[in-house]
Amino acid sequence: MERRRAKRKKVNLKAERISCIENCSVFIEDISESGISMITAPSKKNDTFVPGSDLDLELTLSSGDAINLNCNVKWSFSNGPEEKSNTVGLEIVSPPAKFKEFLKNLR
Repeated sequence: MERRRAKRKKVNLKAERISCIENCSVFIEDISESGISMITAPSKKNDTFVPGSDLDLELTLSSGDAINLNCNVKWSFSNGPEEKSNTVGLEIVSPPAKFKEFLKNLR
């Protein structure tokens, strides 16, 4: 049974973690009005994404506009020592209208 509140769309988008110091790029695999599944860029340091913690993303649109998304980590797992990346599930907290419009126009 599907537990998600909104239908996810498969995408290949790049975003940046706002509160990050180095290797801040993330790749969004799927997205909905209420959530995101992302993969972090490979990093030498061992990032941990604790469920319940806040994580802010900046998504740059093809128009050049940026959308800041306040998210809450729901789950995460390491993709293995050879990949040095993580897959992270996020819940979007109060998605802005600009983001909802972007999703509506996403194909």
